[in-house]
Amino acid sequence: MSEQLPVEVMKKAVKGITYIAHPLRLRILEYLDVNGASSVSAISKGVREEQIMVSQSLKKLRDAHLVKTERRGIFIYYNIQEEYPASIFTCIRKLFGYMTDNFYYLQEGYKAILPRDYTTMVANQIKLFANYDKMRILEFLLLNGESNVSDIIKGVESEQMKVSQYLKRLRDDGFVSSRREGRFIYYKITKGVHETAISCIHKRYNSLKNKDDF
Repeated sequence: MSEQLPVEVMKKAVKGITYIAHPLRLRILEYLDVNGASSVSAISKGVREEQIMVSQSLKKLRDAHLVKTERRGIFIYYNIQEEYPASIFTCIRKLFGYMTDNFYYLQEGYKAILPRDYTTMVANQIKLFANYDKMRILEFLLLNGESNVSDIIKGVESEQMKVSQYLKRLRDDGFVSSRREGRFIYYKITKGVHETAISCIHKRYNSLKNKDDF
């Protein structure tokens, strides 16, 4: 992971992550990732939500091309459309494993439903940074390490006022830390869901032979 993602790829990543920045949608995708193709009834029972709420969320996920449908007799089954959402869960589970010292979640290929309060926390955290400009800044800091505002502005090719505003929000939300050295302020990405998500997006993109499949 050494280069910034192409603009269109990052925009697609932001769009996808925006749709999963919702506790119920995230739990639905998680259920499908663990259990595979499932009916609305099974998903509703699995996530313990009313069927009408699950159906509405599934429609939004389908419109965003994050889930696909398949008819089996009189039933419609839903499954994850692309590898990308599934790869996010791989990273989120490992982060949970590191945070809780839970060995099982650190095993390659291990799939299990995460605690509901953790999934809700992840969704709410994602909501705070699911923005193109914020993710570009976080990506730059992840790739380049601690940097001052001038370097960040050049790196993300944006306006100083916009970058400064987003850096303040990212710092207020705990996604970056800052320190002053003379007249310069240096920013550094912190550990957490935001760093994990961006690392995972890069890992997914770099693994593709055909980058158009992202």
